Amino acid sequence: MATKSSLNWRDKLHEIIYEADTPTGKGFDVVLLILILVSVLFVMIETVSGMPGYVYDYLYYGEWVITIFFTLEYIARIVTVKRPSSYIFSFYGIIDFLSTIPLYLSFILVGSNVLLTVRALRLLRVFRILKITRYVGESNKLKKALNDSRPKIFVFLFAVLIISIIAGTLMYLVEGSESGFRSIPISVYWCIVTLTTVGFGDIHPITPIGQFIAAIIMIMGYGIIAVPTGIVSAEYSKASKKDTDDKDYVHVNTHACRNCGALKHRDDADFCHRCGASLNAEEF
Repeated sequence: MATKSSLNWRDKLHEIIYEADTPTGKGFDVVLLILILVSVLFVMIETVSGMPGYVYDYLYYGEWVITIFFTLEYIARIVTVKRPSSYIFSFYGIIDFLSTIPLYLSFILVGSNVLLTVRALRLLRVFRILKITRYVGESNKLKKALNDSRPKIFVFLFAVLIISIIAGTLMYLVEGSESGFRSIPISVYWCIVTLTTVGFGDIHPITPIGQFIAAIIMIMGYGIIAVPTGIVSAEYSKASKKDTDDKDYVHVNTHACRNCGALKHRDDADFCHRCGASLNAEEF
């Protein structure tokens, strides 16, 4: 890797913003996380009524200071990469953009500054600071398990929807509007609430037959809740048996590719695993 003295301002800025392996990079991310927490706290406090007027003024000015900092950070992230679109349309790029514009939109749309709470999602960057590669690997396994479980879960949810329509229609015929089952959609709503064991209590059967059907639906609800969990758990167990994924995260760092923004490179890597660009700043 190139020495710090040989790096230009873009390389130095890229190292500070995108990497948490260096003291300056880690310090920048820590400051960033603190500002995110403070910003979310400001937005939460602004919704509390009854405080002196000057408190809201201070919160407003403080939010503008933080927003300007995040705006400059967003611009800096764009100018320090060769392909800005790789950051702009990435997960963090979209979150950074959405967490920056609400205060500017407040000049046009009243109350849009409340959307600033989306900044809490940026706290996910703490994984880069702490370098918890073990948990990153586990999260990738969970993501893969959820993706593999998606077709089965969709089929299961479709079956639950069919059961809810059938049971809701039956309850509409048995109970009628006298018990609150005024229409089939309302009856289906009651069935879904009952199946999920939520039980708002706004509608309930009063006839013996309706109560018997409701009891069956309640019992089914316990089994229905366990099915998606079992599907995902089975897929997660399969993913855990594959050691190849674990080996990819044994020796990784937070070095980001200047070309495409890819992370999770090995410590001894010279080229990006996604686009093939050199990870050496001088060669780049």
